[in-house]
Amino acid sequence: MIRDLILKNRSYRRFYQEVAIERETLRELVDLARHSASAANMQPLKYILSCDPQKNALLFSHLAWAAYLKDWPGPSEGERPSGYIIMLGDTEISQSFGCDHGIAAQNILLGATEKGLGGCIIAAVQREELHKALEIPPRYEILLVLALGKPKETVVIEAVGSTGDIKYWRDSEGVHHVPKRLLDDIIIG
Repeated sequence: MIRDLILKNRSYRRFYQEVAIERETLRELVDLARHSASAANMQPLKYILSCDPQKNALLFSHLAWAAYLKDWPGPSEGERPSGYIIMLGDTEISQSFGCDHGIAAQNILLGATEKGLGGCIIAAVQREELHKALEIPPRYEILLVLALGKPKETVVIEAVGSTGDIKYWRDSEGVHHVPKRLLDDIIIG
């Protein structure tokens, strides 16, 4: 059921790095994105796939992880993603990408969840540096990076507490807690 997939689809930031993701798996996930809705059906999104450890290390060095976890620089070696999908906007097709990349990213992550994988949508990217490092042609704008792998952490959804604090946090056991507003708090009419 789709609800089960959505509830299992969390932002995972630690992975079993030794569990490889095949390029064909990444292609299958991008195929789900290809079938996503697109404003005016322009389909301006393009993708760079990585399941190569050296390329993955290069990508990792250009990303920021978990802004609310101030003392955590990101996953340590052995817990890093084993695959990445870089989402690009082709400016020769469109100058505006609207929410196309959000829709496509969600489809990719739902597909990953169905395959027993997990991921994280990363928008905190050193775009200019990554553009140069990967020699991405100027016509492509880096929109998002999806980090993928077999999750090595537990993520728990809980209700926002009485303080109203929505910041995610980790407990002493390393469980990642994500406060979510109640349904009645977000429906206003």
